[in-house]
Amino acid sequence: MTGAGAQDARFARWRPITIGARPRLVRHHVADARWTLAPLSIAVVADPHVCAPWVTVPALERIVAQVNGLGADLVLLAGDFIAARQLPGRRIAAADFMAALAALRAPLGRFAVMGNHDWRDCALSRATRFQRNSVIEALAAHDIPLLRNESVALPHGDGRFRLVGLDSQRPLARNPQPGFHRPEEAFENVEPDLPAILLAHEPDYFAEGDARAFLQISGHTHGGQANLFGWRPMTPSRYGGRYGWGHVRESGRHLIVSGGIGYSGLPLRLFQPPEITLITVSGSA
Repeated sequence: MTGAGAQDARFARWRPITIGARPRLVRHHVADARWTLAPLSIAVVADPHVCAPWVTVPALERIVAQVNGLGADLVLLAGDFIAARQLPGRRIAAADFMAALAALRAPLGRFAVMGNHDWRDCALSRATRFQRNSVIEALAAHDIPLLRNESVALPHGDGRFRLVGLDSQRPLARNPQPGFHRPEEAFENVEPDLPAILLAHEPDYFAEGDARAFLQISGHTHGGQANLFGWRPMTPSRYGGRYGWGHVRESGRHLIVSGGIGYSGLPLRLFQPPEITLITVSGSA
C-alpha cells in the first residue's frame, strides 16, 4: 500500500488520540538480586475510572478477560475505581461494577489499594466525613482484599514475599493535602529477610527513598494522559513527569507506573493509550 492510504493505516496504528479504546498490553521486566524467589508475573489494572460511555461495565468485563488470559501469578488493582466528578459522562457506582473485577483470577490472588478519587469523589465519603466509603464497601462485599497501610505475606515457589499496600497520599481536594498513607503501619510486619513489593496508587512516595521495598507499583498519572515525545505536561505529580510513566530506577530501587485504563478531566488520551501492565520480576536479567 502506498500514498494516502498507507499514511492513514500508519496513523491508525499509532492511535494518537484514544477515546474508549481496548487497552494495549505493556510489559516490564524488573531484575534485582534482592528477589531470591522464582520469577513472578504481576498484572496491574490501574485507574479504571468506571463511567459511561467510556469505561462501562461490559468494557470492564472485557478487560478482566484480557487480564485473566495473561495467566499472571498475581493481580494488583492500583486504585481510582470511580470516575472523577468533573469528568463528563455518567458515573457508575462501585456497587454496580465491582462484580466484574471480582472475576479476576490469579494463583496468588488479587489485591487492591485506594486511589485519591476513590476518596474525594465518593459521595458516601463526603456525606460521612470519610467514615464510610462506597469503594471500600464494594470491595469487601466481593471479597477483594484491600490493603490500607498493611501488608500480606504471599508464598511463591520455595519462599515468601511481602506485598505492602499504602492508602492514598492525596485523598482530599484541598491543599496542603494530609495523606491517608501511613508507611510505618504499612511496613510494620515486614520481615527484613523477605523481599517486599509496595503497591501505592500515587507514585510520589517513591521519592521518599524507602528502601524497605525494592519495587513500587503505582498508577494515578495515566501516563500524563498526553505524551509529547516523552514530555508529559499534565502529569499529576509534585515531580512533574519524573514519575509519569514506565520503569523508573533510582538509588537501586525500581518503580513501575502504569498508564492505566480510564480518564481524568478530558475523556481522551494523546499518544498515551490505555493499558494493562504486566510485570515480570526476577533475580537476574
